[in-house]
Amino acid sequence: MIEITAKGFYDKLNEENIREDELQKLVVEKLKKLRKKVATSESCTGGYVSKRITDISGSAEVFECGVCSYANRIKSQILGVSEDTLEAFGAVSPETAEQMAEGVRKLAAADFGISTTGIAGPTGGTKDKPVGLVYMAVADENGVLTIKANLGDAADNSREGIRKAASSVILYYLLAFCGR
Repeated sequence: MIEITAKGFYDKLNEENIREDELQKLVVEKLKKLRKKVATSESCTGGYVSKRITDISGSAEVFECGVCSYANRIKSQILGVSEDTLEAFGAVSPETAEQMAEGVRKLAAADFGISTTGIAGPTGGTKDKPVGLVYMAVADENGVLTIKANLGDAADNSREGIRKAASSVILYYLLAFCGR
């Protein structure tokens, strides 16, 4: 599992000379080049990742399905997240993120499935799961990459700021994952 903070993530973007607002364009271009498709399953980002992908002209070639699974019932019934997983680990967990990514990949018959599940705040955080904690995953037929992002240290650690940072983190790791 990759663990990253907002500061660490933004430092990484700066080192690689990538602008945050170009991540979705880079993802769409890469997927087009590879002739691959991605599907999204989002909880805390509420469709923000899907929006960013579909903001890019021509994204229909690489994106057909996004599921906003805010409720555990939807995570279970639509995405196939095990009720045992939700009971034992909760919605905000690496296990749930992995099952969401794999579930949406299978649902959409996509090459890649990505997921976000976390606590965007300003309420809902606990000592063990603070505001800004987001688990994400990228799945393909060969496996799953899981990311634990502590985004509470973002310059904009508002609800919107955390959601934007989470969407950027998952787009970045999708780009890296499909380029391996």
